[in-house]
Amino acid sequence: MTGTAFLERRPTLAAAVFVAMIMAMPGPAAGKAHAATLQDEQRCLALTLYWEARGEGRAGMVAVGWTVLNRVRSPQFPGTPCRVVYEGAETPPCQFSWWCDGKSDKPRDRKSWQFARLVAAELLFDPPPDPTDGALYFHSASIRPPWRCKLARTARIGAHVFYR
Repeated sequence: MTGTAFLERRPTLAAAVFVAMIMAMPGPAAGKAHAATLQDEQRCLALTLYWEARGEGRAGMVAVGWTVLNRVRSPQFPGTPCRVVYEGAETPPCQFSWWCDGKSDKPRDRKSWQFARLVAAELLFDPPPDPTDGALYFHSASIRPPWRCKLARTARIGAHVFYR
């Protein structure tokens, strides 16, 4: 059984296994980055999935997560998930609205937070194919930011539109 099939059949057990694996793994030093360990990188990614796509299910979380990972791979952006997420500091303009909206970043829905952590672990350890076709940007489909006209639209997944 593949890791993804296992996740689909046993999400609660899989979540416990992935979280236990992450917590047991020592992460590499990250220098002056916000994150010092792999656990921190997973948490930064999970927070982004939670705040940007918790109502989108797995497909929406994976798409948002791939946008972060695509930025990590791009020379235009910082080289770790945490550096990507925290780029722009805590005051607008920042890259992810949840980070600089002035509200608490502590997840409130335990089940959604657990699921976001599971999806983040999957993205870091055994990522599924990129459904965004290399997207570096996204926005809610309910808004029409002016910058979208300068980019190539790659996908619409759930309530988000993706671009590169």
